[in-house]
Amino acid sequence: MGNRGMEDLIPLVNKLQDAFSTIGQSCNLDLPQIAVVGGQSAGKSSVLENFVGRDFLPRGSGIVTRRPLVLQLISANAEWAEFLHCKGKKFTDFDEVRQEIEAETDRITGANKGISPVPINLRVYSPHVLNLTLIDLPGITKVPVGDQPADIEQQIRDMIMQFICRESCLILAVTPANSDLANSDALKLAKDVDPQGQRTIGVITKLDLMDEGTDAREVLENKLLPLRRGYIGVVNRSQKDIDGKKDIKMAMAAERKFFLTHPAYRHMADKMGTPCLQKVLNQQLTNHIRDTLPAFRSKLQTQLLALDKEAEEYRGYRPDDPGRKTKQLLQMVQQFSVDFEKRIEGSGDQVDTVELSGGAKINRIFHERFPFELVKMECDDKEMRREISYAIKNIHGIRTGLFTPDMAFEAIVKKQIVKIKEPCIKCVDMVIQELINTVRQCTNKLDCFPRLREETERIVTSHIRDRESKAKDQVLLLIDVQLSYINTNHEDFIGFANAQQSSKQSNKQSSAVNQVIRKGWLTINNISIIKGGAKEYWFVLTAESLSWFKDDEEKEKKYMLPLDNLKVRDVEKGFMSSKHAFAIFNTEQRNVYKDNRFLELACDTQDEVDSWRASLLRAGVYPERSSNDNFSMDPQLERKVETIRNLVESYMAIVNKCIRDLMPKTIMHLMITNVKDFINAELLAQLYSAGDQGALMDESQEQVQRRDEVLRTHQSLKEALAIIGDISTSTISTPMPPPVNDWRSGSNRY
Repeated sequence: MGNRGMEDLIPLVNKLQDAFSTIGQSCNLDLPQIAVVGGQSAGKSSVLENFVGRDFLPRGSGIVTRRPLVLQLISANAEWAEFLHCKGKKFTDFDEVRQEIEAETDRITGANKGISPVPINLRVYSPHVLNLTLIDLPGITKVPVGDQPADIEQQIRDMIMQFICRESCLILAVTPANSDLANSDALKLAKDVDPQGQRTIGVITKLDLMDEGTDAREVLENKLLPLRRGYIGVVNRSQKDIDGKKDIKMAMAAERKFFLTHPAYRHMADKMGTPCLQKVLNQQLTNHIRDTLPAFRSKLQTQLLALDKEAEEYRGYRPDDPGRKTKQLLQMVQQFSVDFEKRIEGSGDQVDTVELSGGAKINRIFHERFPFELVKMECDDKEMRREISYAIKNIHGIRTGLFTPDMAFEAIVKKQIVKIKEPCIKCVDMVIQELINTVRQCTNKLDCFPRLREETERIVTSHIRDRESKAKDQVLLLIDVQLSYINTNHEDFIGFANAQQSSKQSNKQSSAVNQVIRKGWLTINNISIIKGGAKEYWFVLTAESLSWFKDDEEKEKKYMLPLDNLKVRDVEKGFMSSKHAFAIFNTEQRNVYKDNRFLELACDTQDEVDSWRASLLRAGVYPERSSNDNFSMDPQLERKVETIRNLVESYMAIVNKCIRDLMPKTIMHLMITNVKDFINAELLAQLYSAGDQGALMDESQEQVQRRDEVLRTHQSLKEALAIIGDISTSTISTPMPPPVNDWRSGSNRY
């Protein structure tokens, strides 16, 4: 038997395996094991049964082992076996163990001799075993037999390689003595994955079946095809012994006698036989496990730290405690309120770096989307002139008027003011949608209480919808106030005298010529492939020009495009393109950029396109309008139309400025601030009045499972760390044997 340190090691590792199997991490941690590899009828089953001291493995012709068998041998006072898939059921009859292995194999693979990499986990407790963990793998076969699939050899090789290619797996290469060692499939596979021979142990079986006058002395002395860890010879029971129910204890005594009396082996009898193989395997496993302990400990400690805080919250948790439910309800509502305010007002923690949301998106609606919608209402100059001319003619009626009628101005202004209602209502709708999205994002933290999340969303969303009608009524009231009195004495209004002298560019001249309206990256799409294809530049838009530079340092200017006679048109998104585009062109059919009649610019998102279009509108670059007819008028009427148009433009600038200022304030007061106050002051009371608070705080099944899993995992990790500490203090390592030389050639072999 092995020394006490070794015998204590493997029970600790088995506990470690148990700890990880409860949290489903045994594969990830790659616990050290010994894989038994060999050809069919090489004696693998007999070697394993000698370790256990019982007949329990299926036998027969062809491929018998069709699934990996993870066999844990555990020293105990009594003898029994148990399967992981039948946990709690003890097998004391080893014939039943064999039948269960066969039944469990057929359950996964069927009866057509197919194979499966899904392991069968078997533990054998016995006073007659050393503590070892082994994996019995299907025997290597060359030719499919009967119902076996055509690629059975490749299937078996792939499955064996799946186990033995792990750096943490020790390989027990079983080869019969009555076959050519140079053609051993087990040794060849082992050499493929372990060329240095650091984790391969050779086992030679059937020494008693060799032809008379031959022996395996050179192999066992590690002179022929030497291995770094050497070879160990064993003598198994023959099929006749098995059929005759020969006791394994007697068989091991016969094995001992064989080595002591055989002239070729007697000098190394103490290094041969099943007991010696058990000791060697146990010590190799001890060394291997100790080598892997630092990585295990580091990984476990990382996982434990990640779970510490959550496990502390769950420890002593009583789901049905009314006091806990009340306290948690208060905490959840308070957290929801804080999260909502942070998303609206902005916060440095948990910043979304992917897209705008909450307050940032509402700010964009106020200062980019809404002004863009307003300016779009102004931009159809030709249609406005037509309306003004009809208004002037209809006011004069049958007479020819000598003066420009102010009634035409008032009629057109009121019509333009009415048009503002649509973008104002649209602005309210966009803000409401973003508020509702923000509520949903904030209730994500309430997922563990489905009823609470559902009620919170319902109550807050209903309040937002209630405020919607009040906000829209107030917004429409703002428009009606503007309609009720046209104040031509406003200090910013140009008046009739200035209107007659004003040019089309009056609006542009009122702004600072060099004022920077926008900066940002844009891609120029219509650069020929010869010149490098689409390129990204840093663009700067002012009231007079659009310039672009090599980068945002603005040192190397590539081009400056004056804004005179420019307009914007939509560009359909390309089939293979991920970008969104728009184009700038000259209304006088001139080239805009080098030989190009238009400049196609692209952004990553449609929001960016809309934002650039809004900025271009502020600079006086309007969208393209389709018109199928040419509208002409006499010079006198044209002067009157021009005067009214300038007056309307001046007055609408005043109205738009006022509306742009009042809309965010109105929505902020009636919607956003009100909703924040409602959440802080009323939400909790409404949740209490919604029904049974106990049901409201019922956990989701997922949360119950999560809590149990966290506590179980945390405890398993602590146990595993304690076990690793025990392993470190109760075991010692033996040094790795040095590389061996091939006595025939003098070269280092593995």
